[in-house]
Amino acid sequence: MKISVRRLVEFVLQQGDLQMGSAGASRTLEGIKAHQYLQKAGVERTERRNAAASEGTNLEANAADGGTVPQYLPEVTLTYLYEEGDLRLEIKGRADGVMRDASGVCIEEIKSTTFELDLIDEEYSALHWSQAQCYGFMYAVQEGLEEIGVQLTYFQLDTTQTKRLRKHFSFNELSDFFFSLIRDYLAWAVRLQDWKKERDASIHRLKFPFGSYRPGQRDLVVAAYKTIQEGKKLFVQAPTGIGKTMGVLFPALKSLADGLSQTIFYLTAKTITRTVAEKTLGDLRNEGLSLKALTLTAKDKICFLPERVCDPNICLFARGYYDRLRPAMEDVFTERAWTRPVIEAYARKQALCPFEFSLELANWADVVICDYNYAFDPRVYLRRFFLEGGEYLFLVDEAHNLADRAREMFSADLTNEPWRTLKRVVQDFPGLSKSMTRVNTAFVKEKKRIEALPEENIAQQQESRSLSGSLTGSPRGRTRGTGHEDYAEKSLPNALLQALRKFVREAEIFLRKNAEPVPWQDEFLELYFQALNFLRTSEGYDEHYVTYWESEPPDLRVKLFCLDPSLPLKEAWGRARAALLFSATLSPLEYFMQILGGESDSYKLRLGSPFPAENLSLLIENRISTKYRQRSATYPMVAEAIASTVAGKKGNYLVFFPSYEYLEAVYREFTGLNVGPRVVCQVPGMAEAEREGFLALFTPEREETLVGFALMGGIFAEGIDLSGDRLSGAVIVGVGLPQIGLERELIRLYYQERCRQGFEFAYMYPGFNKVLQAVGRVIRTETDKGVVLLIDERFGRHDYKKIFPREWGNARYVGKTEGVGGVLKEFWEG
Repeated sequence: MKISVRRLVEFVLQQGDLQMGSAGASRTLEGIKAHQYLQKAGVERTERRNAAASEGTNLEANAADGGTVPQYLPEVTLTYLYEEGDLRLEIKGRADGVMRDASGVCIEEIKSTTFELDLIDEEYSALHWSQAQCYGFMYAVQEGLEEIGVQLTYFQLDTTQTKRLRKHFSFNELSDFFFSLIRDYLAWAVRLQDWKKERDASIHRLKFPFGSYRPGQRDLVVAAYKTIQEGKKLFVQAPTGIGKTMGVLFPALKSLADGLSQTIFYLTAKTITRTVAEKTLGDLRNEGLSLKALTLTAKDKICFLPERVCDPNICLFARGYYDRLRPAMEDVFTERAWTRPVIEAYARKQALCPFEFSLELANWADVVICDYNYAFDPRVYLRRFFLEGGEYLFLVDEAHNLADRAREMFSADLTNEPWRTLKRVVQDFPGLSKSMTRVNTAFVKEKKRIEALPEENIAQQQESRSLSGSLTGSPRGRTRGTGHEDYAEKSLPNALLQALRKFVREAEIFLRKNAEPVPWQDEFLELYFQALNFLRTSEGYDEHYVTYWESEPPDLRVKLFCLDPSLPLKEAWGRARAALLFSATLSPLEYFMQILGGESDSYKLRLGSPFPAENLSLLIENRISTKYRQRSATYPMVAEAIASTVAGKKGNYLVFFPSYEYLEAVYREFTGLNVGPRVVCQVPGMAEAEREGFLALFTPEREETLVGFALMGGIFAEGIDLSGDRLSGAVIVGVGLPQIGLERELIRLYYQERCRQGFEFAYMYPGFNKVLQAVGRVIRTETDKGVVLLIDERFGRHDYKKIFPREWGNARYVGKTEGVGGVLKEFWEG
């Protein structure tokens, strides 16, 4: 059994209210820098004294201590193994520093804070002292010391001043304290160990749950386990139906029992894929698996209050939270699946914040099913795991979604209108008001600077807008006319950053001094956290970023935009022992390996479809161009092609369009043909009940043909499962190119300079991925049979043909001499 010092101390000693959103906790990056600053200073002092001692000039070296030269060791990893009966408990931690001088040895624990140092004394935090005392005991055991000093060093983030508090302990004092913690934790540790034995035994007994592997599925299982063994990354492109979820979870569980990993993180982009993972684990439990799996739900969705207010003075679920946590933990541990309903039930029973309760459960779960954010997003990733390190596995489902999601996670933006509005209502707080005025002034100055620059048009030219020149030199890229301006440059907005830093300092002073909430509290906190995120993002700004401004009077928006997420993703992969990235549409595989932070030794695996090729009739109509400027002339032809497709067999069909405008125009044409099918359309902003109602229409036995018009890349183009006769076919109109815009153009320019594939990386590959997702809705099981019609002249071009998946080898091009209807009649009649 393993536990960190911090987790041990908090489990045994933490009491009282749940304190949410404290200023100190929100400035993790600055806290890390404070640690590094103080540690570097300690090392430099050691180096200077050593150099002086070697020259015979160090007076301390000649003192009565016998010539001991002061030393400072930063980041000292410490481990202690406690054994009782058959229980082996490993306690591990990392002391910030170890100081050795004439007075002896002292452990340093560094804490960053935004509180005034005068308010911090020896009684300030029992948890801080307890953590440092544990390090002191472990180091004393390691070095055979009879006594040791323990020092808490507080670094004030705003003033950069430090305050040091030091105590001396005998070995016996530290030993008594340390073992008192162990004794308090022991009953829980024994319960965890018994559970782990039961879990591992069940995994070792577990057989692959199906009578046989699907074609390619065994290759996936073997490759996944090998990747975990070697601690690498595996990129898997495997078509729908191969059983990817089981193919990665089964070997991951085996690695858990073999001691190769301690927690599996199943990472998803959508709720539907989380449900699939839950069902797969449920199927394995039915085969005898004992496993504790947790599903994390976003705070806003799971909060019990009508409006989320994370204040123990207001929220009874935060008040006294830690006093009730341990009984709740012991109670819920009888459950095997910690799903949202289970978490909510036990949280209500003990009056606990359900979100924080689920995060606590993550410490003891074998599998954590959660959104990408919890592993990658710098604002919310699970620091309780990843800052301490461990043998974790990342299983990344639908990994094709990670590229754009990662860009957003590592980007940050601000708009000036909220600052201007809030500034008017904070006049009673001069410091806060003045700092917000500085932010507004910085926005105004930037707007004037941009307006004074020479105009450089970003004109729409055929299908793409081209930013004039490169973004590596002088400022480029500006649109004028229609009251809208875009401007991009490869440098940070330093004046704005300086103003934001001052605002953050004043905001934290305000939060400390004003415990009572104000009417504009929510708006103020939103700006505070936006400013923190913007400042944090600026710290990682490099050649992979660009700054762009959008002016649409009276608003001005600035964004630090991450063009290439591969570098921060590589850093994130370092939090895990191994990572398995899988999707039915991870194509082209080399593109995704590059953009998602793959390395030269990463593995890749392409698997073919497990279903009979004759079950899918894939037709390509390449006489019709759906390019933007030619669309209006294609409405009748597209409507007729759809009519020919759905006439082949009574059933349910989906038609995917590149835009709502195109969808509505073809809908009018199609209904005007009076060919009989019922037509339903996706509309913007559909609520969950409306989505479910839309899908519920696709029943296996209908008296009339149903045609659903939907958006390519939208909610009905990915993640839905209409197997059997619920879906007979699909029509995909266009090649799915993302909408032309400033961000897409900036991505295109970046990759054009980097690898001469700007259009491919910005438009072609992401667009084709949408096509593959739409096609994947049709054949979901071994018995499914269906038709797909692709409409666009570009599907006949060589650059598209070379990225077709291998199972498209039997695609048929239909033209004037061979119509869609004739081919489909032959297909449906066998």
